Amino acid sequence: MATPDLNLLVTLDVLLAEGSVARAARRLRLSPSAMSRALARLRETTGDPLLVRAGRGLVPTPRALELRERVGRLVEEAEAVLRPAEALDFKKLMRTFTLRSSEGFAETFGAPLIARLGKDAPGVRLRFVQKPNRDSAPLRDGSVDLETGVVGEMTGPEVRAQGLFRDRFIGVVRKGHALCKGEITLARYAAGEHIGVSRAGRDEGPVDEALNALGLKREIAASVGGFSTALALARDTDFIASVPERHTGKLRAGMHSFPLPVSTPEIMVSMLWHPRLDADPAHRWLRGCVREVCAAQTGEQLQPG
Repeated sequence: MATPDLNLLVTLDVLLAEGSVARAARRLRLSPSAMSRALARLRETTGDPLLVRAGRGLVPTPRALELRERVGRLVEEAEAVLRPAEALDFKKLMRTFTLRSSEGFAETFGAPLIARLGKDAPGVRLRFVQKPNRDSAPLRDGSVDLETGVVGEMTGPEVRAQGLFRDRFIGVVRKGHALCKGEITLARYAAGEHIGVSRAGRDEGPVDEALNALGLKREIAASVGGFSTALALARDTDFIASVPERHTGKLRAGMHSFPLPVSTPEIMVSMLWHPRLDADPAHRWLRGCVREVCAAQTGEQLQPG
C-alpha cells in the first residue's frame, strides 16, 4: 500500500474550513487549477467526494463533516511538532540528569553544581555515576546525559566536547611525611614509594614517561584504579600520590601537596555529550551550569566551542 501524501492534510483542512476551491487556493497561495487537482487527489485517497456542488457553492459530505475536526487537530499537532521549542519554565521542569564522572569531580564540583541547578530549577535532580573507562557507549545509548573527563582514543568520533578547565599533576603525601620538609628534588621524589593510578591497568602514566625521559624510574609500591583511592591510601601510608590538582581539591584536605619536580603534560578536562542533545533546551542549560560552576571553582573561564 502506497504511503499517503501527508501534505494533503493541510489542503483538506483549508478546503473544509473555507468550503470553496477558490478561497482555499488564495489562502494556500495556489492557483485554482492546482487546488482543483489537489481536491481530486483527496477524493481518490479518501474514496469520498468530500465537497459536492449545491447551487453555486460546495457543501461537505457526511464523511467530510466527520473528518473536519480530526483533520484540524492533526494539523495543529503537526505544526506544534515542527515549531521551535518554547522557552523552558525552569520552575516547573522535572527531570533527572545522569552525569558520569570521576569521584574527584563529584567531590569537588558536585555540591556547587547541585546548588546551581536548584537555584533555577528546584525539580531537577542530578545522578552521579562512576566512570570506569572512557567508552562513549553510555552517551550513545542515552543511559548517560553528560560526562566529564579527558577526551581520549576511546571517545566516539561523533561525541561533542567542550573544555572546562586545565589541570596539572602534583604530588601529595600525608602530614608528617619526610617530603613535607625541605626542597623536593627530582632525586628525592623518584626515590620514594609511589602509588600508580590506571583504570586501564597500564604500568606507566604521564609521570613515569616524564621521568623515563630523564633516565629515572619511580618504584610503584601499589596500583589503584582512581585518584580518590590513591589519596586515601597515601593518607595512611608513606606512599606518594601524583594526582591532578584541581580535580582533587577537596579529596586532598588535610594532606601536604607540592609541585612535581618533573614537567608533565597539561590536562584538559572537558564535558562530553551526544549530538542528539545539542539543541535540547534543558540540556543546553545544564551544560551552561556546568561551565559556570567549573569556572567559579577553578578561576578559569574557557570559551564555549
